[in-house]
Amino acid sequence: MSQKPFLVGITGGSASGKTLFIKQLLESFPENKICLLSQDNYYRPRQLQPKDAKGVANFDLPESIDLEAFARDVARLHAGETITLKEYTYNNPNVVPRMLEFKPAPVIVVEGIFVFYLEEIRKQFDLKVFIDADEHIKLSRRIRRDGQERGYDMDDVLYRYEHHVAPTFDKYIRPFKSEADIIIPNNESFDKGLSVLVHYLKGKAEA
Repeated sequence: MSQKPFLVGITGGSASGKTLFIKQLLESFPENKICLLSQDNYYRPRQLQPKDAKGVANFDLPESIDLEAFARDVARLHAGETITLKEYTYNNPNVVPRMLEFKPAPVIVVEGIFVFYLEEIRKQFDLKVFIDADEHIKLSRRIRRDGQERGYDMDDVLYRYEHHVAPTFDKYIRPFKSEADIIIPNNESFDKGLSVLVHYLKGKAEA
């Protein structure tokens, strides 16, 4: 590539709709024009996860993720290197992790709940995007997702939301909302915000 990739950071609270938003963002570009690096593939092994006072593993803390390796790979990808790492399978023993390859592209999207929290990562972004939704909507989405996709019962979902998810949002995510260049509301639909961002990034991808 003739110039350094345009680096976009996307964050928001759990169940704010980041996954679907990013999926539709990526589908708006040819594969060689955009690359996604997700914080999810940097979770530490389950046995190394911090535990709360009741001994429940808390996957919603910065310590849950190898942020140093994540920051290093963001910098490497931004500098034009290809990154290879093992897929994170959410501790599902029935899934065989794949080896993932991330190649530099004109636009690189970096996503995750802590991508603004770590200054070493945050300061690299050319554009910071915050996906926003009301708390009751995020909780409703989380209940559906964790019940249907991950097999958690209602008590487990509510416990984790109250004691892990909500405190993490208040301490590590919400404070950086004011630093975002674009805030995209997603209580009902993110279509307009997505359209604006796609139009803007297409200009960067073709520059």
